[in-house]
Amino acid sequence: MLPRLTQAQASLTREVQVINEHGVQDTISIPAERPLTVYVDKRELVTLMTLGAHPEWLVLGYLRNQRLVSSADEIESITVDWDAGDDGAGVAAVKTRHGVDDMQARTEHRVVTTGCGQGSIFGGLMDEIDALTVPNATITQSRLYALLNAIRVQESTYKSAGSVHGCALFAGERMQLFVEDVGRHNAIDTIAGWMWMQGIQADQDSIFYTTGRLTSEMVMKSAQMGVAIVVSRSGITQMGFDLAQRLSLCTIGRATNKHFLCYTQSERLVFDVKQSYD
Repeated sequence: MLPRLTQAQASLTREVQVINEHGVQDTISIPAERPLTVYVDKRELVTLMTLGAHPEWLVLGYLRNQRLVSSADEIESITVDWDAGDDGAGVAAVKTRHGVDDMQARTEHRVVTTGCGQGSIFGGLMDEIDALTVPNATITQSRLYALLNAIRVQESTYKSAGSVHGCALFAGERMQLFVEDVGRHNAIDTIAGWMWMQGIQADQDSIFYTTGRLTSEMVMKSAQMGVAIVVSRSGITQMGFDLAQRLSLCTIGRATNKHFLCYTQSERLVFDVKQSYD
């Protein structure tokens, strides 16, 4: 039985007055970042900085990617109230069906990551990575270019307000979901939560895209979703590279227009486009 979710979507942007280089006043949109404090069975877990586009999916995906719950049916409900917290913070109340085993021990060691918007993971996750498996997937060069074009024409908060990261899940060349948030880790958690609610399992056609760099956190979360092909507009870190090799993920970075670099598992990349070298 899937959890009951509220639909507490918040405004993604806010208009502010600015002065440009000519001394002229203008009105522009900026991302509406806001705190969301997560409580699990009335116990405070974490505060996430988010746009609030899909806060319930975000919380569900966060719990999934932190390995605090193993299936969506362990959760009875997620209730988000943007006016419930102190100092204007939103509150996400998670009610589980049977509690979270050893929650205190599993969450006492927190690692602050390089994620924009201040990401974090719980230390025990790195001990579980060898149990992760990904499908034996490949990606053609032409499919990669079609994916990048789909991202290019996608309407986004970034185009209107900037200062956010975007992530997307593709099935082949078809975009299944596009999510933006102040941190790429929030966006991938939201996609993970959505996948659980939709009953979607990653397969050989699944491709994950992010505008952010491929850190160890992003590589690990991609593998937790069962995705073998990960594409980024940015680059990769040393830990991200080492972890991708360990997990057999194909990581492709600096991917814009017709340019890209394949960092790991290049045998998963099929070159089917003739390139000119003018």
